[in-house]
Amino acid sequence: MTRQYNYSIINHLLIPLSDGTQLATKIWLPETEQESHFPAVLEYLPYRKRDGTASRDDSTYPVFAQAGIVGVRVDISGHGESDGDFDDEYSPRELAQGVEVIEWVSKQAWSNGRVGMMGISWGGFNGMQIAAMKPAALKAVISIGTTVDRYNDDIHYKNGCHLYSNFYWSNMMLTYAARPPDPLLRNDWQSLWKHRLQSQPFPLELWLKHQRRDDYWKHGSVCENYSGYQVPTLIIGGWADLYHNAPPALAANANATVKAINGPWIHKYPHFASPRPRMDFHTEAINWWNHWLRDEENGSDALPAYRAFVGQAVTPGPRTEDKGHWLACQTWPAESENLTLYPGENSELELNPQASSISAVDSPEVSICSPLDCGTTCGEMFSLNPVGDLAADQRSDEGGSLIYLTAPLEQAVEILGRPSFTCTIAIDKPLGNLCVRLIDKHPDGKAYRVSWGVLNLAHRNGNEFPEPMTPSQKTVIGISLNECAYQFEPGHQIQLAISTNYWPAIHPPPEQITATLQLDENTKLDLPRPKNATTIHIPEPENDNLRPIYPLHSPASEQRWVETDLQNGRTSYFVKSDTGEEEVPGHGMRTRHIRDEHWSIEQDKPLSMKAEGIHTWWSKRSDWEIKMECCSTMTCDENYFYLTASVIAWLGDEIYNQKNWNEKIARDHM
Repeated sequence: MTRQYNYSIINHLLIPLSDGTQLATKIWLPETEQESHFPAVLEYLPYRKRDGTASRDDSTYPVFAQAGIVGVRVDISGHGESDGDFDDEYSPRELAQGVEVIEWVSKQAWSNGRVGMMGISWGGFNGMQIAAMKPAALKAVISIGTTVDRYNDDIHYKNGCHLYSNFYWSNMMLTYAARPPDPLLRNDWQSLWKHRLQSQPFPLELWLKHQRRDDYWKHGSVCENYSGYQVPTLIIGGWADLYHNAPPALAANANATVKAINGPWIHKYPHFASPRPRMDFHTEAINWWNHWLRDEENGSDALPAYRAFVGQAVTPGPRTEDKGHWLACQTWPAESENLTLYPGENSELELNPQASSISAVDSPEVSICSPLDCGTTCGEMFSLNPVGDLAADQRSDEGGSLIYLTAPLEQAVEILGRPSFTCTIAIDKPLGNLCVRLIDKHPDGKAYRVSWGVLNLAHRNGNEFPEPMTPSQKTVIGISLNECAYQFEPGHQIQLAISTNYWPAIHPPPEQITATLQLDENTKLDLPRPKNATTIHIPEPENDNLRPIYPLHSPASEQRWVETDLQNGRTSYFVKSDTGEEEVPGHGMRTRHIRDEHWSIEQDKPLSMKAEGIHTWWSKRSDWEIKMECCSTMTCDENYFYLTASVIAWLGDEIYNQKNWNEKIARDHM
């Protein structure tokens, strides 16, 4: 039986760095009657240990401490109770300071000299990025909701297409970077807060200055040097999230022991994520740490290279549980074969052994010019709420798309991997986008999006040096759809949907386009089917409520809706979410965050695209209250993006600070 340790909590400690910056830290420390040395796990984030991630941290680090593993939760520079500046996500300074923190942890009296890094999203990103820098004490990583390619598989761009989450996430980071330290922990909180408010950057301004896959995005992208990535890594993603391409990619390419998992989940830790089934993450993680940080022989190094949850007859839209089963591939990439389907001139999608004999002369052509608002069922890029954020029933976008369907299946079709679509295409303008969706069409008509991919056609030969298309000139292009694992059930149909717009998920090009596809031997959909995958069982947590529930003094809410102004031909997409007023036990801090965002576009006017967002955050105790309001807008013309932003901070009833931005940034093949 594994020993259970008592533990103590150091709620606030400042780690000194070589540049004079001190980073705020919370530590869960196992206790022993005699001197002992423990492995440690670091999570390194901007999201505020004091309140932002407190309940999530409380769901895991006490369990680690009871298993004899020190938990070290550090706020990056310029956030929480840390001093210093925030400059950007995953900046060279952030990563260098993270290396210093690892060195500090490894030298503590309670440390055995071995450190792991863990995190979801930001902490998953920088854990792998710091591992690629090879700090001596870092011996293992668990990375969740992460990427190996910052340009193509994060919330900014995808194959040259500008994602709407770029705007949303900039608003979020404006809000996070503006928040003050807790006055109970820093006597100098006001001077630190004033410095943050006056020095914080406008993230969207920086991200829009890098519209190609240049050195800015290559920095921190592990895929740039897989051979140099040598730290054992457990990497986890979720199908209901944006971040599920990285687990199999790292498993296939890294020069390290990598164990990859993709479950059905949104952007949450898998022991409390939805949709279910969940995963007994605590046991898996503790075994991982004990093997790599303690040399315990527990089989973690012999786990299958890739484990994936295979959805079956999944219902689109809000849900808390997915039907399906788990598959495992002992090695990855696994031996597989493609099921190749060809779209036909009568909207059929079928195996066509005669397709290779179709000549370019006699093959049919089909054209599509999608409405600018085709795509409103897209859902959130990285989903945090299984009610509002998931992709909706795709039927409402079918009218603006080319649709190809198989006959109802006579037997199940199981796929695992990245589907790919190739086609012979021409467009009537130099710039245009193409969106491809793989859909499970249910017998009752419901349409569940299994996978999707997009391409800015100027990026057809690469993301670093885009080339506009020559109007009306036919060319063969390929699009890799996102990683997926799915079983199409008997009686269901496999549907391929193709559109020239997918708004608001991707911004439209400067002009509305018509695309013409030639239905020749090059136009096909390839679905990967592994040969040697085995069905497995992944245990779920015994306790289904592992995340503490904090007192809520006002209710949380989530709204997402679409409005169409038929008279003026304008479509609006709204998101409004409210965390409610939550109180953190122990120190009584109450916080609340409201997101209110609005995207709009007018039919046949791609330059009418507009995004507006207001994020409001409160924090208070009985005799102290602060408030921030972060507002952004984005519009465009053919040549430029126009940005405005402001951050207004209140201390009590008075404005404490205000900072404004008004920027004009050239469009680059967008």
